[in-house]
Amino acid sequence: MQIVTNPLTTSGRARPLSVEDRQAMIIDAVIPLLAEHGLEVTSKQIAEAAGVAEGTIFRAFGDKETLIRAAIARFLDPEPLRRELRRIDPELDLHTKVISIITLMQRRFHDVFRIMAIVGHERPSHTHQRKMFADIIAEVLAPDLEKLAWPADRVAHIIRLVTFASSVPHFNDGMEFTPAELASIILHGILHHTHPTESQD
Repeated sequence: MQIVTNPLTTSGRARPLSVEDRQAMIIDAVIPLLAEHGLEVTSKQIAEAAGVAEGTIFRAFGDKETLIRAAIARFLDPEPLRRELRRIDPELDLHTKVISIITLMQRRFHDVFRIMAIVGHERPSHTHQRKMFADIIAEVLAPDLEKLAWPADRVAHIIRLVTFASSVPHFNDGMEFTPAELASIILHGILHHTHPTESQD
């Protein structure tokens, strides 16, 4: 019996990338280079890291500055953090959930501050983004909200403030706090009645 093959799937040629996919691939290569070289990164270095010809960058973005702005915008996009926060199981104990929230936010702040210190870009502040964050935290903490002395939006704001301040070198004065330590401070304050690593519902 003769087998009929599809020349589009057996030619060995990869399907050409769409403009959007090619742009995303190039952007993914830019952030590590910005961390290493800052704004002095060259289009040649970007092309080599992305595995494309240098001319492809200019066809995709027009110029290097446009590419860098697109890369920074992608890096600052809060949606990946929100997705990770939504994955936290609301049925976990309260202490574990707060540690998980702080761990994700602390990593995010560290990454953002590191890049911003290099490229000198100001991060825009959007009130609606803070509202979305508070809503997500409310969902994660929903089984425990009756135990807390503050409503969900204020709890979210407290977690954000403490984590932010602990992540900024100018604020923390070189004193590092682990997510577990910050969780204990937020949940139990500075009194000695609770062990810092104790997990409580």
